[in-house]
Amino acid sequence: MVRMKLDGVPAVKGLIFDLSNRQLTVLHAGQFSDIEQRINQLNLGSSLLSTENTDQEFTEDTKTQRALLWQVLAINFAFFIVEMSTGIISKSMGLVADSLDMLADALVYALSLFAVGGTISRKKNIAKLSGYFQLVLAIIGFVEVIRRFIGSEALPDFRTMIVVSVLALLANAFCLYLLQKSKSKEAHMQATMIFTSNDIIINGGVILAGLLVLFTNSAFPDLIIGAIVFGIVIRGAIRILQLAK
Repeated sequence: MVRMKLDGVPAVKGLIFDLSNRQLTVLHAGQFSDIEQRINQLNLGSSLLSTENTDQEFTEDTKTQRALLWQVLAINFAFFIVEMSTGIISKSMGLVADSLDMLADALVYALSLFAVGGTISRKKNIAKLSGYFQLVLAIIGFVEVIRRFIGSEALPDFRTMIVVSVLALLANAFCLYLLQKSKSKEAHMQATMIFTSNDIIINGGVILAGLLVLFTNSAFPDLIIGAIVFGIVIRGAIRILQLAK
């Protein structure tokens, strides 16, 4: 959000994010008032800590970042296709929901690629399209969960749920390894690590749902996990749409 807000401001020469401490260092030339005003418009509770002259230069390894983001994007999109298809075949809403979460991450990684470079209008258009796409798919999935709660559906195939979710967990763990190996401090790279860490937790939830389907002989655990993940995807889609305004 900060990158998009400050994109196109000639005075800004570099942005250095410290996400853990919620601090941003802006390297700039000239007046700071316009920069401060734009950041305050985001309503993030920002305040100016200090300002000083510096000879520091800003460099960003965009080539390495792009290559890494393309790798994790490809892995997530591939597992979106795998989980969506196996979820439909096995009648598992947990897998279908997790596939949409994988797709959501692939779209976030695509946005991160544009954050490395590109114009603000392109970033906002991509963000808007991806946000609406996620929102529509997640709402359809949520409605399907409600329909299955009310009606009587066949039990999902717990074996497929567990096997595919274990593979997805391994894929996300590999993505997290690649991202952490880069040791990048850039905000969009740090954000991808957070998303991927959350995915590993969701994969564990689907595995747990598969085991509960086995032991309880009920589809409710699968539907509950599916509803939770659809809710997460809807919340993420709304945030992306707010960002695209």
